[in-house]
Amino acid sequence: MKAVLALVVLISFVSRADDTPGDVARLKQLDAYWGEVSRSVGTGDFAAYEATCHPEGVLVSGSKKSSSPLADALKRWKKEFDATKGGEMKASVEFKFSQRLGDATTAHETGMFLYSATGADGKETREYIHFEALLVKRDGRWKIMMEYQKSKGTRAEYEAL
Repeated sequence: MKAVLALVVLISFVSRADDTPGDVARLKQLDAYWGEVSRSVGTGDFAAYEATCHPEGVLVSGSKKSSSPLADALKRWKKEFDATKGGEMKASVEFKFSQRLGDATTAHETGMFLYSATGADGKETREYIHFEALLVKRDGRWKIMMEYQKSKGTRAEYEAL
């Protein structure tokens, strides 16, 4: 039993030893990236949101069993950004992560996001979505290459992260 406990402690230590200064810096940059995504959604700043996306990015929808250029999704989403910017609706997005892999120029982020929107009628919708994101860093800026909205989740799953 002591040997098993010692092994668990050793594995925990080795896992934490991977948090190099480079990893810490990368995660800080990615936290800023996701913060900018949240800010742009909340303020309806479409240009800033679009700037977080790679021009050749892909949106994958698990619920629709489809894949399409992220640029097409941006065209669909623009009306909600305009409505938010114009005060006709309120929107927000928050992110939580279960796994964050990467190096200095690539990142694979797994987790959930909560998208909330309140229309002019006062009706609020909250969507909890399991997602994965693949990002690349080019010219000092992170850009999303692939957003995989895997499936709907629950508030309990989101809060557990």
